[in-house]
Amino acid sequence: MLKTELTVPSDLKFLSVVEHWLLESLQLEIDQQIDWAGVEKRLRLVVVEVYSNIVRHAHSDKPELPVLIRIELNDNNLSLEVWDQGAGFRLDDYAAPSPDDFQEGGYGWLILHRIMDRVEYQLEVGAIATA
Repeated sequence: MLKTELTVPSDLKFLSVVEHWLLESLQLEIDQQIDWAGVEKRLRLVVVEVYSNIVRHAHSDKPELPVLIRIELNDNNLSLEVWDQGAGFRLDDYAAPSPDDFQEGGYGWLILHRIMDRVEYQLEVGAIATA
């Protein structure tokens, strides 16, 4: 079983730190019988999408706010939590992009749902995660 967390600034220059921490921590613990290359690609995409969206959107006007990332691995079941202090967004307002549309944004939520078994989003007004 693995439980660990990382707190990083809201700055895209820390993206490689986040990626390496996540992937190296998990590779040390994951059973060698699984396809690590496939898992690594999906996890890299997830962490890049989530962290970069927090930096660019949730914390765009407050780069001094930290991002907290927690991972828990138990019997090859991975839980990844990412906490920010942004204002949040309403999932009811989200509309997945259509293949016919050439919009610039809005693909993150779609990507996460396509490559992860389960994705949850919770808005906790006034809540601050503590390490």
